[in-house]
Amino acid sequence: MVEYQNAMSSKGASAYVGCSEASLRLWRSKGQGPRYFRAGKLVRYRKTDLDSWIEARLNEPERKGDGS
Repeated sequence: MVEYQNAMSSKGASAYVGCSEASLRLWRSKGQGPRYFRAGKLVRYRKTDLDSWIEARLNEPERKGDGS
């Protein structure tokens, strides 16, 4: 319950993940982007869902040959 009370608005979530609110809105309309929920008409994001979404998009750096 406390996790939902600390949920972020679209503005806060966009700042947290480093994208625009418009990007979050577009992703929601396409069924993409981080998980969210609605509190009445308000869209809210849990920090744990944003962290999971970011983690799922991390790329491992390519390993370069050691020259041998």
